[in-house]
Amino acid sequence: MPHPVAVRRLALATSADHPSIQPDDAHLAASLERLGLPPVVCVWNDPAVDWAAFDAVLIRTIWDYFKHHAAFLDWLDRLDALGIPTINDSALLRWNSDKRYLLELAQHGVAIIPTRLASAAALPDVLAAMPGQAVVIKPSISGGAWHTLRGTAGDAAFADAVAQLPRDCDYLVQPFVPEIVSDGEWSLLYFAGEFSHAVLKRPAAGDYRVQGEHGGSAEPAQPDAATLAAADRALAAVAALGHGNHAYMRVDGVVSGGRFLVMELELIEPFLHLAAHPAAAERLAQDVAARLSPAALTDTP
Repeated sequence: MPHPVAVRRLALATSADHPSIQPDDAHLAASLERLGLPPVVCVWNDPAVDWAAFDAVLIRTIWDYFKHHAAFLDWLDRLDALGIPTINDSALLRWNSDKRYLLELAQHGVAIIPTRLASAAALPDVLAAMPGQAVVIKPSISGGAWHTLRGTAGDAAFADAVAQLPRDCDYLVQPFVPEIVSDGEWSLLYFAGEFSHAVLKRPAAGDYRVQGEHGGSAEPAQPDAATLAAADRALAAVAALGHGNHAYMRVDGVVSGGRFLVMELELIEPFLHLAAHPAAAERLAQDVAARLSPAALTDTP
């Protein structure tokens, strides 16, 4: 008589502002269901969710985590204590949630946009050392251009805007890279460590932010060999830092001076541009299913 197969329950973590499965993830959700893993949508910081009822949590549209960072870290601690694995892994999520990881990548030979880390109180001194330079300032824990400023160091109006930034954040100070406007920003998508597809994102006229909520656009594109090799080096650096086993990853960057410079690595809740790539959604679903196999769950710490 065959033994019954244990039903595996997968939570798909969302946010209160985006509580349903988004259109870009629709084929991923359908693929998971066909594999016997119908995802249960759960808002990550909803106190009513019984996380212990699940075998794993797939992180998707938790697009407000950076506004509640302490609560986010507490949530990961709670899942760890319950023995509920996250996809991507909780240690990787913690590391990726603070953009100071860029400095670690640079130490491992990854070309990044030159970055200085400063407290709010130190920003005036940092900017004073960069007179006349076009710069971008963003919190080290942020997303979607939240509390992000672009201006010229030494400009009085810009200094006033900087003075209004939240005082309890640390900030990244970076030179503004004009190629973001003229040539666009790359996003390269990887699943289970393998390159899948890429898009080229452009800001709206008169803006520098490429996010859709700010009027930016994205279109499919094929990176050249040098860009792809640079993104691969970023993956290798992440693995060298002890975070090699990721289900999904988005490498964002810009080609400047003939080099691909990493702007961010998105390993928490990236928009994956799956709608135009159903095969990629299916590969990701298969990887998630493999991570929830009885053997994989038994090996989870």
